[in-house]
Amino acid sequence: MTKLLVPFVLLFLISCGGKEVDKVKISASAGPLPVEKGEDITIQYTDSGNLKATVIAPQLERYSNEERMQSIMKKGIFATFFNEQGDTSSYLKSDYAIRDERDRTLTVKKNVLVVNDQGDTIRTEELIWDEKTDIIRTDKFVSIHSPDKIIYGTGLETKTDFKKPKIFNIKGIVYVKQ
Repeated sequence: MTKLLVPFVLLFLISCGGKEVDKVKISASAGPLPVEKGEDITIQYTDSGNLKATVIAPQLERYSNEERMQSIMKKGIFATFFNEQGDTSSYLKSDYAIRDERDRTLTVKKNVLVVNDQGDTIRTEELIWDEKTDIIRTDKFVSIHSPDKIIYGTGLETKTDFKKPKIFNIKGIVYVKQ
């Protein structure tokens, strides 16, 4: 009786093992998993003890491996930038953001809106903030709405206070009567 039971047990174990291997293959092919996940996250960026920016994200996934060190905020962000005195200089909102921890850049995408303390508004589909240089830039279409005019163009570069944005390829200027 024992001689008959051993082959059946081995056959059963071999048939079950194949399905588990397939599950492992499917999980591995789905892509890398985040090392951290969080909800309602607040990140503060400082330089020499001075607060440069605060970023609030409803959801954050952080990936860290040999290929990349990134934080992805699929539900967007709301950022507040501060000047040297600690006063708010501008706000930024987007529907999606990626922070590359190695390059120290923050890329915001989809419905990007920036408002500076003078009331000027910048709209675009993508901005990249280089934390090392404190420069924000894009090569995408932008519009800048100020009290007296609206400027349309492609490509932009500015500091985080957005006081003197430089548009590289101006497509048009519309003057607004007060």
